[in-house]
Amino acid sequence: MSRSKNSVHCARREAPRVYNEGHMHVSDEELKEFIIDSGLVAKKDLDAAVVEAKKRNQSLGDILVSQGAITEDALRRIQAYVLGIAFVNLKEYKIPPEILSLIPEPIARTHNIIAYKKDAGTLEVAMLDVEDLASIEAVGKKTGLKIIPRLTDTESIKNALLRYQKSLKDEFGDIISTEAGKIRAVNEGGTDLSGDDLKKMAEDLPIVRIVDTLLRHAIVQGASDIHIEPMEEEVLVRYRIDGILHDAMTLPKAAAAGIIARIKVLANLKLDEKRLPQDGRFKMETEAERVSFRVSILPTFFGEKTVMRLLRETGEGFTLEALGFHGENLERLHHALKATTGLILISGPTGSGKTTTLYTMLDILNQPDVNISTVEDPIEYQMKRVNQTQVNPQIGFTFASGLRSLVRQDPDIIMVGEIRDNETASLAVNAALTGHLVLSTIHTNSAAGAIPRMIDMGVEPFLLVSTVRVIVGQRLVRRLADTKEAYTTDAAVRAKVGSDADFAVAYQALKDEKIIKSDVTLDTIPFYHPKPTAEAEDGYKSRIGIHEVLAVSSAIRETILRASTSDAIEEQAKKEGMLTMFEDGIYKAAKGVTSLEEVLRAVSE
Repeated sequence: MSRSKNSVHCARREAPRVYNEGHMHVSDEELKEFIIDSGLVAKKDLDAAVVEAKKRNQSLGDILVSQGAITEDALRRIQAYVLGIAFVNLKEYKIPPEILSLIPEPIARTHNIIAYKKDAGTLEVAMLDVEDLASIEAVGKKTGLKIIPRLTDTESIKNALLRYQKSLKDEFGDIISTEAGKIRAVNEGGTDLSGDDLKKMAEDLPIVRIVDTLLRHAIVQGASDIHIEPMEEEVLVRYRIDGILHDAMTLPKAAAAGIIARIKVLANLKLDEKRLPQDGRFKMETEAERVSFRVSILPTFFGEKTVMRLLRETGEGFTLEALGFHGENLERLHHALKATTGLILISGPTGSGKTTTLYTMLDILNQPDVNISTVEDPIEYQMKRVNQTQVNPQIGFTFASGLRSLVRQDPDIIMVGEIRDNETASLAVNAALTGHLVLSTIHTNSAAGAIPRMIDMGVEPFLLVSTVRVIVGQRLVRRLADTKEAYTTDAAVRAKVGSDADFAVAYQALKDEKIIKSDVTLDTIPFYHPKPTAEAEDGYKSRIGIHEVLAVSSAIRETILRASTSDAIEEQAKKEGMLTMFEDGIYKAAKGVTSLEEVLRAVSE
C-alpha cells in the first residue's frame, strides 16, 4: 500500500459512499482508518487523540484539529473523500460575475457559500459546511434553481470573496458611468432649476440608479460616511472607511442637481431650499442589513455639499470586550454599571465611537426590571424596550427640556446623547443625585478633562464628586489585517514614539493579563507594520477603540475639590493604575491588533 504524509488524496480506500444530501458525518472509526492508511498523523499521536476524544466526549476530528495534527481544511477534504462529496478548489475556476452575483456578497461572506457553476436548472455552490441546509434552501428560493452543494476550503472562499470586491467595483463603476452619460445628454449644465424641475430630475431613472448605486457601494465598502462635494467642473464622491477619507469616484457636474434633489426627496427635505443648511434621514435595506442614513446638506460656493452618515442598525449585540475594553478598565466599567445612581461619562472628539460605547452599556443594562429612557440628537440605533426621544431644537425641544420631562417618566436609567450646555449638565447631575443612573457623552480630549469641562459649565465640584462614577476617554484606531509584518524595537526606536514609562505600563498590563510570558522583555515583544494586500489596500481592516477608564475614587474626589485641573486628576488616576489611551494603544500594538503609527495618529488628533 502506498502512503503519503502530505496529501489526503493519496490514501487508497474502498470506493467512496454516495453522499446522502443533508448528512455529512464521518465516524471516528472511519476517520481513524483513513488517517492510518494515509499516514497523515503518527500512530502514537493518533492513539492519544482517540483517548482524548473519548475523555472529552468530542469527535476525533475536532481533537486532531485543536492539537494542530491536521488543519480544518484537511479534515474537510478527508470528510469529502470518505463520504463521496465532490471537493472543489475555486482557485481553478474563472467564475463569471453573473454567476458569482447570484449569491449577494454579504450572504456569501456570512455563510461561506459561493456560486461557481450554473447549468440548465441547477447551480453548483461551494461551501465550508454542506450540512448548512438553511443556506442551501435560501439560495434555492432566491435563484429558483436546484442547488448542488460541493465542499471547499477556507483559501478558496477567501479567494472568491476578493473576486466579489473586484466585480462589485466594476459593476458599480459601469452602472454609474452609463447612467451619468444619460444625464449629460438630458441636462447639459442646467443649474437654475425650479422645484418642479428638481422633482422631475429626482424621479429620473438615471439619477435614481446613480444614487442607489452610490449608497449600495458605500455599504459594501464598509464606509461610515459618504461625502458628495460639488467642484468647479465635476462632482467628487468620497467615502470615509475605517476613519480615513478615500476618493471613490468623480461624476459630471451636470449630475449634481439631480443627485442632491434625489437625496432631498429620500430624506424628506425641501427641494427648492438651497441657501440654508438642512438635516434629515432615511433608511435602506440590503440583502444583509438595514442601514439608516443621516443626511446633512450645506450650501457651498460651487453648490450644495452633502454628507451622509451610515448607521448600521446593530445597536444590540456588541460587547465591551469587542469594543476593546480589557483587564482593569473592563472591571471598572462593569463595577460602575452595577450602580443604581450616579453619572457615567464617555469623552472624546466627534467620530471616536462614543455613541457605540453608550449603546453597548445600555444593552448590558437593558433588563426587564428596569425602565430606560433616552433623549438623543439624533437617535442613531433603535433598541428594543428602550424609550428613545429625538430632540428638535427648532420647536424648543432641547436636551435640557427633554431631560426635564424624562425625569417625570419614572426612569431607572437615563441616557442623554450629549452634555453640551450649562442647563443640560446641571439637570444630568441633579438626575444622578435623585436616584437615577445617567449615561452621557461630553466633548473633551481626555477622561480627566471632563471634570474641568463640567465645572466650566457651572456644575459645582462638590456635586461632581457626589455623582460621577466613571469617565471613559476614547479614540478609534484601525485594526491591522492578518497579513502584518512583525518587528522588534529597541530603546532608541521606542523613544521616538513615547516615553519609557508609557511602554513600561503597557508591558506590565500585558504581563498582568498573561498575554506575554514572564521571560519576554520590551526588546523582544513583537510590534507590527501594516502589509497591503488586495483585500486590505493599506494593510488595515475595520477599527477598534483605545480607552482610558477613570474611576472616581476617594483620592480623586479630594483632588477634584482641591485642584480641579485635568493634569492633577490624571496624575492621581495613573497612580491608582489607570491605563491612559496612549498606553492602551501601545498594549494593543504589542498584541498585534494595531500599529504604533496608527496609535500615534489617533492620539495626536
